Amino acid sequence: MNKRKIILNLCTSLDSYIEGQNGEIDWCFTDQDYGMTEFLNQIDAIFFGRKSYEQLVREMPNAFSDKRKVVFSKTLNSNDSNLKIISENFEKEVIKIINSEGKDIWLFGGASLVTDMINANLVDELMISIHPLILGSGKPLFIDIQNRRKLKLIDNKTFSSGLVQLLYKVEEK
Repeated sequence: MNKRKIILNLCTSLDSYIEGQNGEIDWCFTDQDYGMTEFLNQIDAIFFGRKSYEQLVREMPNAFSDKRKVVFSKTLNSNDSNLKIISENFEKEVIKIINSEGKDIWLFGGASLVTDMINANLVDELMISIHPLILGSGKPLFIDIQNRRKLKLIDNKTFSSGLVQLLYKVEEK
């Protein structure tokens, strides 16, 4: 059995922000598929921080209904049977999940969860879609990363909108 990969897949502005200064993501392109159909077929679970999960539920309540959702939160409560909440021992719980049967896992965000996952050496690949705009301020893609990570470019795609998508493999930790 192969270990499931955790793939960080998100959008950034050219100046590496994942949200505008007011938390807005309305600048993310939705005019094309940008490889998302293929990506969604590759995964069967999504990792969320609480704020990202609540934003998804608020803005797109029926999105990803065929995927298992895992939320990392000490405060969220839910009766949703397709939702797992991890509130402690996150590394141990993630290792159990990646060693279980299934497809790859989408690390959706937010920034704190991304930081924790990268610092724990749990992210295998990064699929970053760089949008051709400069936000000037907002929430940066990476904050508080403890150690240098060497990446290997696996693939890159350019789209007619000017969006550039980069796929990196995290080299051995």
